[in-house]
Amino acid sequence: MPIKSYLAHPYSGKKNELSEAISCLSHCEVIPAQNENILIVVTETETMDEEKVLKSKLETIKSLKLLTMVSGFNTNKIK
Repeated sequence: MPIKSYLAHPYSGKKNELSEAISCLSHCEVIPAQNENILIVVTETETMDEEKVLKSKLETIKSLKLLTMVSGFNTNKIK
C-alpha cells in the first residue's frame, strides 16, 4: 500500500482553487499550510499503478505550479 506525501505549490492566488481540485480526487487528503502559500498532500493507494495514475491526475491540475514528493513508502499487507 503506497503512502506518499507531497508539497503542492499553487500559482499565485490559486491556493484555494488547487485545494478544491485536489480534494475532489479519491485517495488524497489536502492540508493547507497556514503561514505559507503551499498545500500538504497525502496520498494512500492500494497499488503502485493506482499511485502512478493519481500522481498523473495531480500533475494535470492547472492551478498547480510545482509538486514535490516529501516522503513515500510502501507497506506490505499481512495475510
